[in-house]
Amino acid sequence: LPCPRRLPRITKACKTGGTICVSHEPVSQMTKRLILTRHAKSSWDDPTTPDHERPLNECGRAAAADLGAWLASRGYAPDEVLCSDAARTHETWTGLAPALAGSPVLTLKSALYHAGPDVMLAVLRHAKADTVMMIGHNPGISEFAERIVAQAPMNPEFHRYPTGATLVVSLEVDDWKDVEFGMGAVRDFVVPREIPA
Repeated sequence: LPCPRRLPRITKACKTGGTICVSHEPVSQMTKRLILTRHAKSSWDDPTTPDHERPLNECGRAAAADLGAWLASRGYAPDEVLCSDAARTHETWTGLAPALAGSPVLTLKSALYHAGPDVMLAVLRHAKADTVMMIGHNPGISEFAERIVAQAPMNPEFHRYPTGATLVVSLEVDDWKDVEFGMGAVRDFVVPREIPA
C-alpha cells in the first residue's frame, strides 16, 4: 500500500486565519509524550495457534506499515518502546519501525500481554525516555486510553479502539513515575483505515 507523504517539518505552534499548525518540535524536559497503539489485525487462520503466538494477517502487516509512515509524517518517533511480548504486538512494532527515525530502546513486556489499565500505568511509570510508545491489546488498551486523557478526542472510533488505533498524548510531568490518570492532553488519534492512501 502507498504511504502518505511526509509533512514539512513544523517548528512552532501557530494559529493564523483559523488554521492551527501543530508543533513537531522535540518534547521538552517538562513534558512527556505517550504513543499508545493497539496491535494491528491478527490472523485466525490456524485455530490451533495459541493466542500469544498469533501473527498479523496481510491486512495487519499493511496497516502497521501505514502507521509507521503516519507517525513519521508527524514527527512522532518514540525513544523507547514498551511492547507486549505477544507475537502480534511485536510484529506490529517491526512493521511500523522502518519508517521511523532513530533507534528506540525496545522492551518486550510479558506484563503487557492482555494487561488492564492499572498494570499499564504501573509499567509506564518505569519508562525512562521523553517519548514512549506502548503497544498492547484490547480491552485493556482502550480502557487505559480513556482513563489517561483529560478529554477524549471527537473521533467515534476512540472508544472502540479497533486494531491499529493509535493515540498520541502529552503529559506535563518531569518523570514518568508522576503520571496519573486524567493528565493526558490529546495531540492526535488515528485508525489505519483513516490514513490517506
